[in-house]
Amino acid sequence: MSDFDVIVVGAGNAALAAANSAREQGAERVLVLEKAPEKDRGGNTHYSGGLLRIAYGDGEKLRPLVPDAEDALPGFFADVPTYTEDEMMADLMRVTAGKTDQTLAKILISKSYETIRWMHEYGGIPMEPAVSLSAIRVGNQVKWQKGAIVRALHEGVGLSNSWFAKSQANGIAIRYGVGAAELLQDEDGAVVGVLANTGETLEEITAPAVVLGCGGFEANAQMRAQYLGAPWDHAKVRGSAYNQGDGLRMALDIGALPWGQWSGRHSTPISNEWPDFADRERTDRSNRLSYPYSVMINREGRRFLDEGEDVGMYTYAKYGGRILQETGALAWQIFDQQTVHLLEPRYNTSEPITANSLAELVDQLELDDHAQALRTLEAYNAAVPAPGSNDGFDPTQKDGLRSSGLQPEKSNWATRLDQPPFVAYSATGGITFTFGALKIDEDARVIGTDWRPIRGLFACGEMVGGLFHINYPGGTGLVSGAVFGKIAGASAARGATGRAAG
Repeated sequence: MSDFDVIVVGAGNAALAAANSAREQGAERVLVLEKAPEKDRGGNTHYSGGLLRIAYGDGEKLRPLVPDAEDALPGFFADVPTYTEDEMMADLMRVTAGKTDQTLAKILISKSYETIRWMHEYGGIPMEPAVSLSAIRVGNQVKWQKGAIVRALHEGVGLSNSWFAKSQANGIAIRYGVGAAELLQDEDGAVVGVLANTGETLEEITAPAVVLGCGGFEANAQMRAQYLGAPWDHAKVRGSAYNQGDGLRMALDIGALPWGQWSGRHSTPISNEWPDFADRERTDRSNRLSYPYSVMINREGRRFLDEGEDVGMYTYAKYGGRILQETGALAWQIFDQQTVHLLEPRYNTSEPITANSLAELVDQLELDDHAQALRTLEAYNAAVPAPGSNDGFDPTQKDGLRSSGLQPEKSNWATRLDQPPFVAYSATGGITFTFGALKIDEDARVIGTDWRPIRGLFACGEMVGGLFHINYPGGTGLVSGAVFGKIAGASAARGATGRAAG
């Protein structure tokens, strides 16, 4: 008899969704292996903003998730813009240049709403409107970006704690400080457990179904250099230091099929002042995502991207990488008093550099060419709409206020820097997770290089390859983790029952 019915490797949102789904579907003995010690548990979920992008249709469908929303936000359900499955697919297709795995994308999108309802109702995860992440106050009105409207209460910390509480209530065993080192197979090639590393011994733990939910390789400098190339080995890591690619290595070792963009990653503009690995107490508050309302320059004092290509939710996951490619992996985001009130609250974790003139501001910045920086800002001011012509400025959507004659142009939100005091925040590229992973089918079974499922092996979360390429729509990762975690857990429970019966 096996030691457990289902073993889940990892303890983030996807893994715990899988563990609790397996328990819900009849697996009586479920084990979670968390490589981190208990004080560092929760994977990348702990560090996230808890944002959830779902296809909900109209705002009224959000009432079961946030029934009290209108107490603080009168008219919330009517004010929230609609977001259909077709719109979510269009967003995913646009930001991935059409390269998303459409089979997985359709599953993700069609099950996004029901899965988040399941998290809330079965998982006991409280939720709230994501005001600080996806809403902007314009006068007395709160305007929302489409799709990513709700988040877990208390962000990623709350999401993680809620999943652990549900796991405890469900009688799921969790072993901390125990990582999986190898997948065990029987003589027919089916996965039958894991070789676990306790830090003192190697221990065989058996189960007819194993779910890999232990993240990508973003914390592994060697793998970043190998698959992402320079300078990614020097990137600051926004999440868990324990996501070293162990699950990917183990699966590839037994013939799992690599899938997706192995040179791709979710990379976010973050404060250059932050440490090489995420601060567990400050979680995701390193983010610097209000750049669409800024002018962003590199150390050479030049603009190097279109700050206004799209709203930040659709560009931030690639722009961190763009900054990392610049000299010294450093950029400066410069604002004036027309837009400084639009900065999201996470900017409060840094003290900006301030000055009453652009020349004085530039002199204070860490730059290689201060004169060029001033010329860049003056050229920008000359190329954007004149004062008084900003009536169409709308920070909640692409407004068409663009520059003329710059390279690159600024496509939206191009307002002059002419209202002091001016402020500047540093930014660098932080890596969140990697896009390359494993191929799975609609039941979250891991597919082998012979294009057949590897019996007994399932995957979810960042272990799933193919969904994201080049870029990423904000709030999709946690939903993908929950959707495929729920599927993987249910499939593992069925598989465990079937193999036990067989």
